[in-house]
Amino acid sequence: MLELTDTQIGTWVATFILPLFRVTAVLMTMPIFGTRMLPARVRLYAALAITVVIVPALPPLPEFDPLSLRGLLLCAEQIIVGALFGLALQLLFQAFVIAGQVVAVQMGMAFASMVDPANGVNVAVISQFMTMLVSVLFLLMNGHLVVFEVVTESFTTLPVGNALVVNHFWELAGRLGWVFGAGLLLVLPAIAALLVVNIAFGVMTRAAPQLNIFSIGFPLTLVMGMFIFWVGLADILSHYQALASEALQWLRELARAR
Repeated sequence: MLELTDTQIGTWVATFILPLFRVTAVLMTMPIFGTRMLPARVRLYAALAITVVIVPALPPLPEFDPLSLRGLLLCAEQIIVGALFGLALQLLFQAFVIAGQVVAVQMGMAFASMVDPANGVNVAVISQFMTMLVSVLFLLMNGHLVVFEVVTESFTTLPVGNALVVNHFWELAGRLGWVFGAGLLLVLPAIAALLVVNIAFGVMTRAAPQLNIFSIGFPLTLVMGMFIFWVGLADILSHYQALASEALQWLRELARAR
């Protein structure tokens, strides 16, 4: 009759449960996979499948009692580390959302909003378009595979029980300014062009006050803004590659997976 000791059971549990918590936290918080459009059950199944695949390649994990205080702290640590990885990727996507929101305000389309099915909040239509665009580019360029690779390597560079979670919180907070800067740089040409258009309307109003500038200025600004935004999309791929490379490299630095 096969007899299992508490040590053997604890080893098996640690081998599977701790990686599962970290992978699940990443999938629940990262863009695309962590949205409401993907059911939680599907994300759980995906986390189980990824965990089963990566467990044989992981370094030895510490033994622990899942019901003890130490076991609960280790599980909480894995959830926090995985959530930090997912939130770090969210910064890349939020840069494009901010870019769309800024250009929408400049062209007068801030009122044209719709419910974002991914997050359940109202966003400008252009921001929603930028979100869908960056999601497609992220998947086409295998960004999700890079994320899974970094998560797998993180069990070596950030071993269980030795992860400096507090330091990573400060590093993540330090990157919040990068989001706004990257978003503004994406649409800086459009902002400058629309500023020139608005200045021209101001000069026209000053030169000919009898003109009803509101009746012709708003639709013309909207049309010019859409045209400028369309022209700017021709170079969106190079901007995405630069920002995505920087974000994924920072993700590796966050995981110390160099």
